[in-house]
Amino acid sequence: MTIRANSAARRDIAYHLHPYTNAKKHEAEGPLILSSGKGVFVRDDEGRDYIEGLAGLWCVSLGWGEERLVEAAARQMRQLPYYHSFAHKVPEVVTELAEALVKMAPVPMSKAFFVNSGSEANDTVVKMVWYYNNALGRRQKKKIISRIKAYHGVTVASASLTGLPLQHTDFDLPIANILHTDCPHHYRFAQAGESEEDFATRLANSLEQLILKEGPETVAAFIAEPVQGAGGVIVPPKTYFEKIQAVLKKYDVLLIADEVITGFGRTGNMFGTETFGMKPDLITVAKALSSGYQPIAAVLLNEKVYQAIRDNSDKNLSFGHGYTYSGHPVAAAVALETLKIYEERNILEHVRSVIPRFQKKLRSFEGHPLVGEARGIGLVGALELVAEKRTKAPFAPPPKVGLYAQARAQDRGLLVRAIGDSVAFCPPLIITEAEIDELFRRFEPALDETMTWVKDQGLEAA
Repeated sequence: MTIRANSAARRDIAYHLHPYTNAKKHEAEGPLILSSGKGVFVRDDEGRDYIEGLAGLWCVSLGWGEERLVEAAARQMRQLPYYHSFAHKVPEVVTELAEALVKMAPVPMSKAFFVNSGSEANDTVVKMVWYYNNALGRRQKKKIISRIKAYHGVTVASASLTGLPLQHTDFDLPIANILHTDCPHHYRFAQAGESEEDFATRLANSLEQLILKEGPETVAAFIAEPVQGAGGVIVPPKTYFEKIQAVLKKYDVLLIADEVITGFGRTGNMFGTETFGMKPDLITVAKALSSGYQPIAAVLLNEKVYQAIRDNSDKNLSFGHGYTYSGHPVAAAVALETLKIYEERNILEHVRSVIPRFQKKLRSFEGHPLVGEARGIGLVGALELVAEKRTKAPFAPPPKVGLYAQARAQDRGLLVRAIGDSVAFCPPLIITEAEIDELFRRFEPALDETMTWVKDQGLEAA
């Protein structure tokens, strides 16, 4: 990778602490500085184009340069650039967005509560679940179960829900009342000869045993992404959510669906909840809600949860939660226009038409000597790079093969995301079949070069 040393890069190194970045390495290599974008392409400050193979951070569903979203923001900036929704006040556009979201929800929902990011949405869900059970007089029923390799955000509470070591190490997390159960990754964690259905049964039984061990009277909710995104694009095994939900119902445990990545068409349905037959009590959405053009997210809650919160807010004289920018009118206007575009252009029909090409190209790498598993659904997928295909043995830590492949892809004009030693793909929903072909055409030599590097370095299995 070319080390960037122009004036903009030097300023960035001097003044900017980056999220999810090795700060010491950044000082040596500098950033890739992006200056513009159009469709599925972004351009750096030196004029080079890249296919954005992860839609930014899983979010730019409509691609770059969508003028309708630009105009929606400009109109709202001129009309009412800011107002809040505290104390019985609200910008008109926020009410319109709340109505649109509740009506399009995959299962009956009652209200939308607005925040600024997926992390804030999942942090808010934790507080809502605790508030809900306190309202019902169940002050012990507070534990929330997440999953290993889950990703739910980076605030104190949402990072605790996240089931990845990087988000916990040296942050003194997770906090109390957050538990983790098994990761539903059949390829990596199934026993020898265990079918997907049998694996799902075992995981449901494991969840039930955890609830019984902790005491059902103390377990409040279970949170799950329909597809685990930043944990490696892990698609649940067949019958998984059917069996998990039976356990939750048995012990009166709420189900929270984290649709931050899967919402708004990513899996081939408007929501991942539909794809996997989930019936959540609360849903969190973000990212594609505004195609990433404005920071906005929401919590959708059903009538049962809402009524308890409503009555408790009356007792306490107010629902004591919210942010200065909850339902920011400019972000709400962009989100509302995004939803209109999805409907008017029938984005779902387009997504469904290109899914076969995307999945076929993704799975064409299954025979590569470095690829242990090609997995995905809809327009999201990953390739897991392994040291030994037959045994599925991963490379010895720390993970660096995925990062090398990511860097080689960038050299060839493709931006993807290394998650450990898996490489994730999540292009804008507007991508064409020709652009899908070009995406994987650019990745193929990057993977071959990575294979050569692995051999040269003598990297071994864990």
